[in-house]
Amino acid sequence: MDVDVVGRVLSTLPEDDDHPYRTGPWRPQATEWRADDLEVIGEIPADLDGVYLRNTENPVHPALERYHPFDGDGMVHVVGFRDGKAFYRNRFVRTDGFLAEAEAGRPLWAGIAERPAKSPREDGWGARGRMKDASSTDVVVHAGVALTSFYQCGDLYRLDPLTLETLGKADWGGAFPYACGVSAHTKVDPRTGELLFFNYGTDEPYMHYGVVGADDRLSHYVDIPLPGPRLPHDMAFTENYAILNDCPLFWEPELMARGLYAARFHPELPTRLGVIPRRGTSSQVRWFEADPTYVLHWVNAYEEGDEIVLDGFFQGDPEPKDTGDGGHYRRMFRFLALDRMQTRLHRWRLNLVTGRCREERLSDSITEFGVVNNAYGGLGYRYAYAATGVEGWFLFDGLVRHDLVTGGEERYRLPDGVYGSEPAMAPRVGSASEEDGYLVTLTTDMSEDRSECLIFDAARVADGPLARIRLPERISSGTHATWAAGDGIPGWREADSPVRALRL
Repeated sequence: MDVDVVGRVLSTLPEDDDHPYRTGPWRPQATEWRADDLEVIGEIPADLDGVYLRNTENPVHPALERYHPFDGDGMVHVVGFRDGKAFYRNRFVRTDGFLAEAEAGRPLWAGIAERPAKSPREDGWGARGRMKDASSTDVVVHAGVALTSFYQCGDLYRLDPLTLETLGKADWGGAFPYACGVSAHTKVDPRTGELLFFNYGTDEPYMHYGVVGADDRLSHYVDIPLPGPRLPHDMAFTENYAILNDCPLFWEPELMARGLYAARFHPELPTRLGVIPRRGTSSQVRWFEADPTYVLHWVNAYEEGDEIVLDGFFQGDPEPKDTGDGGHYRRMFRFLALDRMQTRLHRWRLNLVTGRCREERLSDSITEFGVVNNAYGGLGYRYAYAATGVEGWFLFDGLVRHDLVTGGEERYRLPDGVYGSEPAMAPRVGSASEEDGYLVTLTTDMSEDRSECLIFDAARVADGPLARIRLPERISSGTHATWAAGDGIPGWREADSPVRALRL
């Protein structure tokens, strides 16, 4: 392995830190690495060609009062594959908030679990305001550039998908909605090259929806009126429509009036699913009512006759009760544990003729963070790949391949003390079918104090990894990841290897 340290960031976190989401599998990094010719156990498939990108919450400074794991500064990791070899890079996302706190040497904004009024600075970002835009939640690749985004809306930061150098913020031809920002979980249509997005906030109309063309310019942006401030986290799309949502878990209005932002579940209200033509107007949104729940992540959607088929993770218990068990932190973060929220793969059928919604559970298994072969995004599909969770904690301990035709499931359980990441499905070069490719994920191994990149045959997940690739440092657990094929990355084939392209 050819390794260099290319940067270090000064952290002010306490040496005796005991926060479970800043220690153990969530221990943050302060070092940025360049690692080429990575050590491989097994063999990297020669037809695996592209990059796996993963965003992580990686705090540099302590919280003002109560740290939430989604507050951490964005750090993106990339493992690139070409010609049977792999390279690794990691970099902090140089957001405005990150740079301001680096200069101050301390936190300047309140986090998700803190009062906005506690922020030393009165400016900021986020759907509720006065937050730091950590850009640490999601990552996609659009128009050849990686885009990172924040859980509760902010700027989109542009990164070189190979070097991870921060290239500035998305501008979209001067039309970026800076006043509202953009939520995590933008969607890229692989056929049109369009990026679909939404945002939300505390002022009417409470939500907007937009489309950015393959030329990286905003081409469509409309209001989506809601009954009040909501907390949508994800969206879906089909060939002709975008699907938004109004779930009955949102900031309690009475508490908001007192400057508190605590989400409450309202089971007396339905879940509302909004269908809008891809370039539709506000008046064209059609709302479908469904059973009350909260959906953190959708998997995919497609059109079938008169219906839109929408798949995601139904929460059986969006507001888990505090049972008094498990200690302070486990009780405080029970809303992040898959088993406490009871997240199961679910299907909604939205009939565009009758206006009715039919629902069915697709699996009894507790899984979440589902992904598909991106080439099938918005189209009929069969396979979803998801993560299983550690009881009581926001940690992943295995992978599941859901067969949505037969209902079958194929599982791989990570060894004890090893935790995974959201996987990404990487189609084989010249792939001929939906599952013809590889599943890629990163691990955090507490027993060996190291991290690896694992590669699975997507059609045979239970067989275990084809290859394990050693990374130079144990990385922190985190949230979302994506795959980008090499032929969509500028400069990928302009040199005899991607590593050489990085140095040109």
